[in-house]
Amino acid sequence: MVRAGITVGGLVSAAAELADEVGFEQVTLSALARRFGVKDASLYAHVRSLKDLRHRLALLAGGEMIDRIAVAVAGLSGKDALAAYAGAYRAYALAHPGRYAATQIRVDPALVDADAPAARRTVEITYGMLRGYGLAEPDLTDAVRLLRATFHGYCALEACGGFNAPRDVRASWDRAIDALHIALEHWPREDPDHHV
Repeated sequence: MVRAGITVGGLVSAAAELADEVGFEQVTLSALARRFGVKDASLYAHVRSLKDLRHRLALLAGGEMIDRIAVAVAGLSGKDALAAYAGAYRAYALAHPGRYAATQIRVDPALVDADAPAARRTVEITYGMLRGYGLAEPDLTDAVRLLRATFHGYCALEACGGFNAPRDVRASWDRAIDALHIALEHWPREDPDHHV
């Protein structure tokens, strides 16, 4: 029996709030059941498992994040678009640490197919920004991986207090974006006929 007032969307929103409060790994069905004042078993009428809930949370957070990035990069190109993209990424990661952690998990492909517009939007915006640098496949994929690794690594270190030098963290971030811009402008193009 489905309890009145509890919906899949409501559970996922509550999980997102909980993730930001206590950390993504601490999001459990038991913790959510306590929030709703119900027994754990009653949540299974809405989600199949904790894994299902976490994947839905990842899709929610990924959608929120790309929406913020889309607003930031609208009408921009080149270094301005890169800096805006990176800034929105970092701002989301720092403001919503639990939700951001959810965006780093591998999501069940069946769920991605069910929510293809958000996933497609992420690809379109990211690749669109990088096409401003004249990149095409396979260089686009390589550049996306470089940006994601750089942004994620920086945000993860910043969030855990991993930068101890007196240099301002924001100043270092800005220099990292400058360096990425230079790397993207001078990207070593791969010969599509060259196979290693």
